[in-house]
Amino acid sequence: MLRNLFDLSGKIAIITGGSRGLGLQIAEALGEYGAMTVLLARKQAELDDAVAHLAGLGVKARGYRADLSKPETIAQVFRAIVEDYGRIDILVNNAGTSWGSPAEKQTPEQWAKVMDLNLTAVFFCSQEAMNLAMIPQNRGVILNMASVEGLLGHHPSQAGMIGYSTAKGGVINMTRALAAEWAKYGVRVNALAPGYFPSKLANAVIEQYEQFFLNNTPLGKLGGPEDLKGPALLLCSDAGGHMTGQTLVIDGGTTII
Repeated sequence: MLRNLFDLSGKIAIITGGSRGLGLQIAEALGEYGAMTVLLARKQAELDDAVAHLAGLGVKARGYRADLSKPETIAQVFRAIVEDYGRIDILVNNAGTSWGSPAEKQTPEQWAKVMDLNLTAVFFCSQEAMNLAMIPQNRGVILNMASVEGLLGHHPSQAGMIGYSTAKGGVINMTRALAAEWAKYGVRVNALAPGYFPSKLANAVIEQYEQFFLNNTPLGKLGGPEDLKGPALLLCSDAGGHMTGQTLVIDGGTTII
């Protein structure tokens, strides 16, 4: 039956940056369809709140505190998860940060902060999941969180985001490269590229430029709390079983005009 293609019962799904915002939205979707959701984030209090929120929805969840900007921490937390659950079926690389600054004034420290979490951590989380679980299983799904900022030149009327835009463009091409290389292991790698979604990371920008975003979105609205769930479920489940190396844009039409 068609609905069986979306069934994630028994799957272990790691969602980085899963304690709030878009990561928590995706955790809700995967958990509703049966996955055990494993949330990674830096702040224990936010993890606790997210796990309690998911439990209230009937979703199985557990949080692991981790600073994914540090490669040694990535290795430690992924080993702990495999020790606890014995497998990793789905990895959602969602954790991210940004730094608004004109390109000519971006400092090495600002650049490194964005790259370490938004690009480097995506690769090393994926590598750990592959080596510890997905290669031995000969099966797995990786979903990377990109952005329309990785597809478009940043509009000059807005505060500069050179590091963020560059990192998200890198995520899109990394997705293609890893999909090609890891298909032989039965692993699919795809990405989502959200447009303008309210979140703690984006709220300051949205407050300042909301009317601009609305004017430049054909559907005339920002992304909502349900808008990533269907696309994420598709790419993480067998319903998307013949999709790999793709970046699915969820932007209300922003990138078509």
